[in-house]
Amino acid sequence: MLTLDKLLSESHAAHSFAAGVRHLLACSLFAARLLSKDGLLLDDLLENHAKTYSTAEMQDFLNAAKIMDEISLKKALRQLRQQVILRVMYRDLNGLADLHEVMQTITNLAEIAIQTAVKFNVSWLQPSADVPCGFVVVGMGKLGGAELNVSSDVDLIFAFEENKNWPAELSEQDFYNQLGKKVIAALGEATEDGFVFRVDMRLRPFGSEGVLVPNLDALEDYYQNNGREWERYAWIKGRVVVGRQGGVEKLLKPFVFRKYLDYGAINSMRDLKLQIHQDLNTRGKQDDIKLGRGGIREIEFIAQVFQLIRGGQDASLQIKPTLQVLKLLQIKSLLSEVNVNSLIEAYLFLRNLEHRLMYVDDAQTQDLPKTDEAKARIATAMNFVDWPAFLAQLNLHRKHVQQHFDATFNDEKPLEKQSENIKNTAWFDSVWQGTLTNALTVQSLSDAGYSDGTQTLQQLQMLRNSSRYQRLPELSRQRFDALMPLVIKQASLEANADAALLRTINLLENICRRASYLALLAEFPQALHLVIQLCAASPWLAQYLAAHPILLDELLDTQNLYAAPDFVAMKQSLVQKMVELAGDTEAQMNAMRHFKHAAIMRFAAQDVANKLTLEILSDYLSALADVILQVSLPTIWQSLKFKHCEIPKFAVIGYGKLGSKELGYVSDLDIIFLYNDEHENAAEIYARFAQRISSWFNTLTSAGLLYETDLQLRPDGNSGLLVSSVDAFREYQMNKAWVWEHQALTRARFVAGDDSIGAAFEAIRFEVLTQTRDAQKLKIEVVEMREKMRAAQTFVADMFDIKHSAGGIIDVEFLVQYLVLIHSNKNQQITENKGNIALLKRLGALKIIDKDLAEKTAIAYREYRRMQHALKLQGASQMRVEAALVSEHASAVKALWMQVFAD
Repeated sequence: MLTLDKLLSESHAAHSFAAGVRHLLACSLFAARLLSKDGLLLDDLLENHAKTYSTAEMQDFLNAAKIMDEISLKKALRQLRQQVILRVMYRDLNGLADLHEVMQTITNLAEIAIQTAVKFNVSWLQPSADVPCGFVVVGMGKLGGAELNVSSDVDLIFAFEENKNWPAELSEQDFYNQLGKKVIAALGEATEDGFVFRVDMRLRPFGSEGVLVPNLDALEDYYQNNGREWERYAWIKGRVVVGRQGGVEKLLKPFVFRKYLDYGAINSMRDLKLQIHQDLNTRGKQDDIKLGRGGIREIEFIAQVFQLIRGGQDASLQIKPTLQVLKLLQIKSLLSEVNVNSLIEAYLFLRNLEHRLMYVDDAQTQDLPKTDEAKARIATAMNFVDWPAFLAQLNLHRKHVQQHFDATFNDEKPLEKQSENIKNTAWFDSVWQGTLTNALTVQSLSDAGYSDGTQTLQQLQMLRNSSRYQRLPELSRQRFDALMPLVIKQASLEANADAALLRTINLLENICRRASYLALLAEFPQALHLVIQLCAASPWLAQYLAAHPILLDELLDTQNLYAAPDFVAMKQSLVQKMVELAGDTEAQMNAMRHFKHAAIMRFAAQDVANKLTLEILSDYLSALADVILQVSLPTIWQSLKFKHCEIPKFAVIGYGKLGSKELGYVSDLDIIFLYNDEHENAAEIYARFAQRISSWFNTLTSAGLLYETDLQLRPDGNSGLLVSSVDAFREYQMNKAWVWEHQALTRARFVAGDDSIGAAFEAIRFEVLTQTRDAQKLKIEVVEMREKMRAAQTFVADMFDIKHSAGGIIDVEFLVQYLVLIHSNKNQQITENKGNIALLKRLGALKIIDKDLAEKTAIAYREYRRMQHALKLQGASQMRVEAALVSEHASAVKALWMQVFAD
């Protein structure tokens, strides 16, 4: 047997293992005691120091031990710990293991020790082998997250599943309490061999005063009725390590992860951190690298607050290891790459330091040393030349963490951290609270920018006296009262202050019963500012926000809010979401609706900020619809029980505004369905598939509507089949279609599904459009159709209907469609679906129509669409303007109409 003295003798001075042991002994008094006490530990270390201590190796050690009673159980577990921790320390300090290996190895040790202790004591205590044991052990904290420290407590919660067949002569509760005590003793009792893990049971329901092992029903009842915010935080990492998997986590998931975005978690975690700081200050432990400022706990809080806020909406965030959470937050653009890298570097540094502090004496400590000798030891263990060099790096990491923490939690009072233009809201608080005379309030509101101070005051008084406000829970009312002075102040700065305030009030009334939304606006004043701007800009946007308040979350990240959309990444994200929710159709439908609503809110914010042209906005909205259709097809297909193949031979063709990429915020989707499949039941299968698609889009769920779909443009309209084969579609278009159907085809395009069907459709479209036509006959049919449409409308004197009036949008569309149909056989470049403006310019360039008149008509068309868009944003039901405002544009369109249809 190799002795420590022999190893360290001069003859072994050059031995690399000896050098590693010297470094180990220089950094750990605990290692020196272990090696001096038991020479077999040195032999094992010499033989195995180059490899990780695996779970299988741990199990082999315990299998070889003769565990006959509690004494031999405790001895075997403690000797295993000594061997494991000695190898971990050697490998870590000598650069053979990284942080992940250290944490995972110690976590594996804890799990196998707990499982062995439970299994042994059950076999001794269980009344009958026929009665299955329902004992459950939940690892909390770092054990749950597989991040356990080398000398850490294990935070455990015990529970049991009741058994109706339990023997009457023995209390089930007493049995499990006794079992729990035995397990705690097996792990935590100090013997001549030390301990395995100190066990902390204070996280159980009602803490130290609670039952040691409650049944699952009692556990559920506690968290439903008595669970506190800090317990939600603790349960993020809760993980079953003994017992039936999934039961407890499923039970607790609704408590931990709320179904809505829970911004109230920010304030709760801020309060918890403040309590920790106050406790540390009281005990004089400001240098605690775990709980102190810029410490490990602040990194964990940053990661976990996003989990608490969003985990109910995004199940992918319900993971446990801190480093994985941080990386996922970067992927989801919730934290920047720079910030995540900074936090990860700090976390690795601090956790490695934490381990080295514990290596010294096997003590659960996160305090920096006080003596020069101890400081030198830690500097050496951290591979720094001296303490000052180490301390400088430590302080830099802590400074970065502190900055990130404060930025995440707005660590000052959030409602006091306002931009300059909404500071000093004391007077507006008096307005809201009604402590001023009515006359003074009216005058002051008028002075602030409200055009009707009396009406504004009445609106505020109605709100304060409303049953909805009066019935708010106390916390929600406090948040509402804190927000309203800011709302009154900020709305007064808008050009239409009265409307801005009224629309914002309506929005707040709609969302005030959900405390988390009030918390969001309270925590992020910049979001409140943007909400008021959106409400001021558009009643339609205000209503959209009120209908989908979850979209308030989109207003927080202004960098992404105003960034150009990456539709490839958006599609990948939506596909991933559909995969995660596979099997839950309702959840998939809601997730797709949330995806659409969130994208539209980002586009609307850019639109209101004048960052988008109308053409770009339409491109965005059309591309969004394309993405949703492209993801919907395979998602819906996979859910069908009657499908006959893995990938459907099926395609969606877009017509109308979808086809020409001119979608607006509330446009419906004109689509038809094609298939090309020789299967004998293909027509029936794809008809049912098309019905499911239509239902998926048109069904009103809790998340709203996806899109209204219009299928009337399919062959034979509403009387025709829901789907057509490619051959049948071609036959219809070539021999049966009406002129208006060929007009519609000029704006059609392949949108989603089988690419080969898309190519076949484009070939048919080209073939149809390039047919030789009788110009005079086509001209008569187009004009007659236009007159019938106009005759069906009611017009108002001196008002111009942007869409239907002579010289309006439909005239432009009919002009372009006629010209494409009559001239494509000789000018094939005009068959391209480029939109009306581009086609008008091309027709002018080809001298098919007067170039100057083509340009003026294109300008008119663009202006009509702009006006139409503006009216819709203002909530107008009629697309009418004063005729005098568009007389020049209408004249240009009419002139082109007369030139084309003169005879």
